[in-house]
Amino acid sequence: MDDGNLALWVRLALVAVGVAIVVAGVECEIPNLWARILVILGFFIALIGGVTSRAKLLHIKPFDNSYKKARKSYETKDREGDS
Repeated sequence: MDDGNLALWVRLALVAVGVAIVVAGVECEIPNLWARILVILGFFIALIGGVTSRAKLLHIKPFDNSYKKARKSYETKDREGDS
């Protein structure tokens, strides 16, 4: 984890592994069903790497826990209003 996002090497590895799985599904002589499963699996792995790269570019922290702090702050304000 790097500042609420995946590290650069993890993002690149996800994209590379995803593309390799897609290529393996297309190029290998395997049954059609397994080839489709490999292509879909590889696409989704590469998609995760691409989305996290875009999140890093836009300074979005998809794996950050700041929402817990915000939720706790709302709970305390609600309790003060009930008193």
